[in-house]
Amino acid sequence: MKSELGVIGSPIGHSISPAFQQAALDHAGIKASYLAYDVAASDVGEFVRGLREPGVMGINITAPHKGAVMPFLDEIDDWATAAGAVNTIVNRQGRLTGHNTDGSGFLRALRDECGFSPRGRRALVLGAGGSARAVVLALSRDGASGLIIANRTLSKAEGMAELAQQNGVVATAIPLELGKIKGVSQVTEAAQAADLIVNCTSMGMTNGPGEGSTPVTKDQIPAAALVNDLVYNPRVTPLLREAAAAGAQTLGGIHMLVYQGATAFEMWTGKPAPVAVMLEAALAAMAARG
Repeated sequence: MKSELGVIGSPIGHSISPAFQQAALDHAGIKASYLAYDVAASDVGEFVRGLREPGVMGINITAPHKGAVMPFLDEIDDWATAAGAVNTIVNRQGRLTGHNTDGSGFLRALRDECGFSPRGRRALVLGAGGSARAVVLALSRDGASGLIIANRTLSKAEGMAELAQQNGVVATAIPLELGKIKGVSQVTEAAQAADLIVNCTSMGMTNGPGEGSTPVTKDQIPAAALVNDLVYNPRVTPLLREAAAAGAQTLGGIHMLVYQGATAFEMWTGKPAPVAVMLEAALAAMAARG
């Protein structure tokens, strides 16, 4: 590894982490570089071992390596263990510790951008993949009063509900039914009763299979709810447009991305992350890609 910091994945060309992390390092006056590395699955172990070198501060990990790096670490924190994934590695004098900052980044974005605390609130989580696991874990540990997880494959939603229950939160799994449905669907009932709706699916993502689509519409969204779409490209997704039309408060996925990166920055440097600088750089990088 040639730089002091970076991000690994495969493919990695889509990542905007180098843009906002380098902006943060430069703003803080830290002479370090943050680069992207496309690492094949067969090379993950060798790459992680190289992080022990003097001068290397750490690394971020994105798909598909968040689980693959774990056997090569000296210690894994509680959040990463519970999430079953590591997205940040910190090097301290050759000792590597794995962390997962997705959950804390999600909560920081809710709090700092929207003044929203999940404690005592009801949430609907759409999707049951890796990001949903981080969200469910964060909401459960932060005192949400109840969770409903909706997913097209019900068994996966049931697994997420079990995770929430293990953390002391009442949770229910329901099928994510799309398209025209006769009568009032379970998703509609769950959405209309929710204080927070979080989209953890890829629906609405630019160039994705569900581009231009939304898991719920304005008729299902209460005006008093906060709707957080973790999709960050495009910046304003179909779901966020539907939520705004319903009069609901909205939050885009770029904020969770930046805040999880801010937590990683603070772990590596011991300095407060310049979140405003990071967000500006992230938005500029997105705009440059059209």
